[in-house]
Amino acid sequence: MKAVRFHEYGDPDVLRYEDVEQPVPGAGEVRIRVAATSFNGVDGNIRGGFMQGPIPVVLPHTPGIDVAGTVDALGEGVDGIAVGDQVVGFLPMDKPGAAAQYVIAPAEALAAAPKSVPLADAAALPLVALTAYQALFDHAKLTGGQRVLINGAGGAVGGYAVQLAKNAGAYVMATAGPRSSQQVKTAGADEIIDHTTTEVTEAVTEPVDVVLNLAPIDPSQLAALPALIRPGGALVNTTVWMPAPSDEQRGVRGIDLFVRSDADQLSRLVALIDSGELRVDVAQRVPLAELPAVHAQAATGELHGKAVIVAPAA
Repeated sequence: MKAVRFHEYGDPDVLRYEDVEQPVPGAGEVRIRVAATSFNGVDGNIRGGFMQGPIPVVLPHTPGIDVAGTVDALGEGVDGIAVGDQVVGFLPMDKPGAAAQYVIAPAEALAAAPKSVPLADAAALPLVALTAYQALFDHAKLTGGQRVLINGAGGAVGGYAVQLAKNAGAYVMATAGPRSSQQVKTAGADEIIDHTTTEVTEAVTEPVDVVLNLAPIDPSQLAALPALIRPGGALVNTTVWMPAPSDEQRGVRGIDLFVRSDADQLSRLVALIDSGELRVDVAQRVPLAELPAVHAQAATGELHGKAVIVAPAA
């Protein structure tokens, strides 16, 4: 089968499109004929060798944490999934990924794919949508009627966070640049702050209950965010190389988010897609052989929106 792998850590040019052995599922696993994976920022960090501590991988390594595809073979002891089922999943970050024609996945990590979008496009969902869901509901405990500020709403996680917060009945303030402001507005933001012209600390004049920071901002800007939050509120931060600040005197919690695979939550997100309450946005669809170019785009800051990486037909 074809796969993209890197045999050493480094720049995007270490990625190779090559022939590899087709994997065989073990107990509790399934093999998926991949329709698509997607690019996430952590893929570039793993390839660059910056995540060897928290995410140790065996070289050569196939990237691709998200998967959408069709179950092709079952390992021993797998129940509730059948060959031919269309599924989506968030794969273990330290195992071979879905930038290939076939991938092995833990059966417990998979959910039925949405029926209302093309199967390949569903690969844009798992990691980023779960990040948004877990930030808002597992950690910030967002409820209807609360005010939430999403800092860095123009990215893929931000798009889902705006939609999910709005669907939950929150008042949504969002920062975005001129390129992504219309997209953020379409997602349902009540107020949009142009971070290229306005300091968020000056734009937020009434306290919020929750701040979700998705942006790689200056440490001093991150440190200023708890002051925007009412007593008892929460700051959830996804830029984990900068720990989330808190304000213990006012009971403002600072939480660093490490997203986890959760098939039940993924099923809920799929249901929202099929009911029309959640939209999947795909900026570009790229053949698997061209994945190195996507990594290169991301490395130079030229990758905008979610890229889905389409596997060749088996």
